[in-house]
Amino acid sequence: MPSKNIIKTYSENGYYHVYNRGVEKRTIFTCSQDNSVFLGYVKEYLSPKDTDTLQNALGNPESSAFEKAEAIKLLRMNNFNTEIDLLAYCLMPNHFHFLIKQNNSWAMEKFMRSLGTRYVQYFNKHLSGRVGSLFQDTYKAVMVHSEEQLLHLTRYIHRNPFIKGVSLKESPQPSSLKNYLGEIHQEWVKPEELLSQFSKTGFNSYSSFVEDSALEEFSIQLIANLSIDYV
Repeated sequence: MPSKNIIKTYSENGYYHVYNRGVEKRTIFTCSQDNSVFLGYVKEYLSPKDTDTLQNALGNPESSAFEKAEAIKLLRMNNFNTEIDLLAYCLMPNHFHFLIKQNNSWAMEKFMRSLGTRYVQYFNKHLSGRVGSLFQDTYKAVMVHSEEQLLHLTRYIHRNPFIKGVSLKESPQPSSLKNYLGEIHQEWVKPEELLSQFSKTGFNSYSSFVEDSALEEFSIQLIANLSIDYV
């Protein structure tokens, strides 16, 4: 029997909770550099590709060999800027979470395959001599069916790094929470649709929503059928 949520329903304009973990629950993000590289790949795939600038660099006789090689690499690289909206993310030492919307039926599959392959190549090179699989299996994904589930999934994802006694804002684990709190702006993260349901301050703010421990049991019950199988 296949692992939970490996078999996916691919739907145009569908919302999905996407996640994966390391094989044998091993650490897949060993240091801040690993986090930065992984998110750097996400940024490259989801940011608009400046084709004109890259073509100009390629055709410019003053461009160095390195600059031309980089331009060729970026021109050939897959880009999912118009196909994938990343609504929320969190990286933990041995797993990660995404909340995404795909704008055509197979965008998620292509995006996750490109990201996973590229990161495994980096990771194995980074840990010199390592070979083989890094992730336990193919990524898991489950479709989200209601706006309420979407909201509580962002809460679940952003609270994933929570350690008792440590503020969510102080967590060392990378996440999209600060985008939702207005503290940073990563153009490849799209919180606007969900933030429109909240006020900027007060009891109806997103900050209050994500920090309210009284919502924990309700959140768990609401997204029970979307929950991951290893936390």
